[in-house]
Amino acid sequence: MSTTQIQSIQSIDASSFHGDKAKIYSRDANGLLGLAGEDTDSSYPHFLPVWDPNESYGSLTEVEFSDSGLRADPALPNLFSKFNTDLRVKSLTPKFGTEVSGVQLSELTSEGKDELSFFVAKRGVVVFREQDLRDKPIDWLLEYSSHFGRNHIHPTSGAPRGHPEVHLVYRSKTEAAAENTFFKDHVSSVAWHSDVTYEKQPPGTTFLAILDGPESGGDTIFADTQEAYNRLSEKFRQRLHGLEVLHSGVAQADAARNAGGVVRREPVENFHPLIREHPVTKRKALYVNQQFSRYIKGLKREESDAILGFLYDLLAKSADIQVRVSWESGTVVVWDNRRSVHSALVDWSGAGSSRHAFRLTPQAERPYEGAPVGF
Repeated sequence: MSTTQIQSIQSIDASSFHGDKAKIYSRDANGLLGLAGEDTDSSYPHFLPVWDPNESYGSLTEVEFSDSGLRADPALPNLFSKFNTDLRVKSLTPKFGTEVSGVQLSELTSEGKDELSFFVAKRGVVVFREQDLRDKPIDWLLEYSSHFGRNHIHPTSGAPRGHPEVHLVYRSKTEAAAENTFFKDHVSSVAWHSDVTYEKQPPGTTFLAILDGPESGGDTIFADTQEAYNRLSEKFRQRLHGLEVLHSGVAQADAARNAGGVVRREPVENFHPLIREHPVTKRKALYVNQQFSRYIKGLKREESDAILGFLYDLLAKSADIQVRVSWESGTVVVWDNRRSVHSALVDWSGAGSSRHAFRLTPQAERPYEGAPVGF
């Protein structure tokens, strides 16, 4: 992938703190960056993003991890109680994606959380409606998500003041229409990725909760990397097994610096297997994404580009392995970053509607391939 391609993919996530967009940000005497003007008028001001140039962290150390789904009762009696008369569970597609109502995530016991991890591993992405997580104290949220792994600190994104473990998604309500900003230089806002795959221990069970959003638009699309693997011929799967791909955070850090933002931690690069086994389901999935994957170790660049390009196209163009999630007030989406890729969509026009959400991103195991199956 060329440098130009990398920058175009990254730019949708990079906040700009200078030039025409600088008016929506302020900087205090200590250099702390925050929002300004109308963007400080929020229903959840404690979730507004700040960027602290004095905040820095060393490299993440590897930690022991055991997926909480391994402790779960497969019958899911604590997640989907037979006594819950309000429970509604609807498959979004036969193999991938589920929508649930009548379950309050904040009320889950430890056993219920184990079953949540198990169910999300099975279904890939699960949409919960009418949730109250956004009303909980941030410290409570971080304790909750730590059940699923160590909370990740993003190297570049805005975070609530004093809580760098919370990743914030924010698009200003005062920015010009997307067609006059992002779409001046791009024809599509789609940027398929799995979160921070450049880390040695990328995330598994992941939470995104909406705080504010447009009346329509701003959906998130997900693709099933497990089913994509299953669609491949046995001979092609044989060729992919044993390959490793470099995942890099360098372009993301460079984009933040070029936009006038901050980098809390120097970028890292790690090789991960192209085929990844899930520790709970034992199913295999493709583990590549166009935003962070760079090349296949041991292949010439043209060979690597041909294979990765085919796999990116498979994920992006196969509508029959995808789901599209719309956001309503109180929606929380829980997905497994180990068996899916996703992209936010910038498709609403005009000022007046921000898109504001918070992500809890527990880290999982270091990716491994496991033994080949079926050949």
